[in-house]
Amino acid sequence: MSDSEPAPASASLPAGPLDRVAAIRLVEQADALAAQGDYEQAGTRYARLVGHRDADIHVAALMGLAESRYRLDDEPAAEQLWQQATQAPDTSLSWLAWKQLAAGHVRGGDLRRARDAYREAERRAPQTERAEIASRLGWLNKEAGNQTAAQRAFGRARTDVAPSPILTYAILAVTVAIGISSLLGPSGEVLFALFALDKSAVAAGELYRLVSVVLVHSPTFILHLASNMYALYLVGPVVEGLYGRALFLGIYLLTAAAGSTASYVFVPNDSVGASGAIFGLFGVLLVGLRVHRPVLGRQQRALTSQIGILVGFNLLLGFGLGSFIDNAAHVGGLLAGAWLGLVLRPRGAPTLGRLWQRPPASGTAAAAGPRGSSEVLVTGAAVVLLIGVLAVGVMLGTDQRRDRRAETAGSRVGVSHEPQ
Repeated sequence: MSDSEPAPASASLPAGPLDRVAAIRLVEQADALAAQGDYEQAGTRYARLVGHRDADIHVAALMGLAESRYRLDDEPAAEQLWQQATQAPDTSLSWLAWKQLAAGHVRGGDLRRARDAYREAERRAPQTERAEIASRLGWLNKEAGNQTAAQRAFGRARTDVAPSPILTYAILAVTVAIGISSLLGPSGEVLFALFALDKSAVAAGELYRLVSVVLVHSPTFILHLASNMYALYLVGPVVEGLYGRALFLGIYLLTAAAGSTASYVFVPNDSVGASGAIFGLFGVLLVGLRVHRPVLGRQQRALTSQIGILVGFNLLLGFGLGSFIDNAAHVGGLLAGAWLGLVLRPRGAPTLGRLWQRPPASGTAAAAGPRGSSEVLVTGAAVVLLIGVLAVGVMLGTDQRRDRRAETAGSRVGVSHEPQ
């Protein structure tokens, strides 16, 4: 159906040509209906957009309509729609069309066509999906008796994965090393005194402590270090894989500073720990995954589906323990991470945000194209705004501390990015 034709199936659908904004809105309505299991109504809306002049919207509509027909047990119609999607101009969903078509050929017993389709899917797929597709190719080749091709495919399945989260592991190693050294006597005490969020020192101008605090944890509460590093081990690789090493480092440091600033304003005692930055990573994923909807691998999907539960549990635990936990740092890091998740688009996987961009004139897929200058400006302005809020927070905390310096001098107790 052309985008210029009315949809006879539903009077509620817009008539006449649909511009990009209206088409995207209709796709979102169809997605919501499909998520609720109303595949008939979802299919009607997807069908309205098949043939749209924008290739991205056309292919997205074909894929949505195919999924709706498949869910309604009309597999022949679904297979025809996946076939149409593979014949359309390449978009960031083309790999998925080839993958679904291949799976249909497997169900139909046509293993040769299934292998050909999986090869096309693997060639176009995002990095996070290639290992799974290569594994399927390996089993198909093994079933067909082609052991050499099967071994090559299995080899790609073992190696064609997302880049190693080197920066996450480096932060882990340094933080654990400093944490262990704090148990070994004078050298640990020196590092503790140098890096902790000593708020009197911050008021005196040692602003680096807003970030360096992530390196030190309570030497009397080893579970504090262990829990933070385990959380970093889980979520750090996901964030680093989605945003790249440079952005990951920026996110970690900015959310650490945000957590420290919140603690500086609202908590009188000194603090230690990486909890503000860890909650920042939680916030990035919690919002970023829902706003930008990046394509994730199976393990990433399994982990990130539990992020909301992890955040809620940790916040409840923190507030339940009261003054023993620096809840301000947790909330500050979480809010900063949520803001960054909103304004920063993942670079390591295709997203719906990229899907709706027109491909460049060269014909390359939208997902691979450079970010527009307007997006860079908006993102830069959002990050500058966050830094400005942190600067205001630091000034406010410094004024407060100066006002009550006589009362709080010498008061230092406790744990956590956590009060010390």
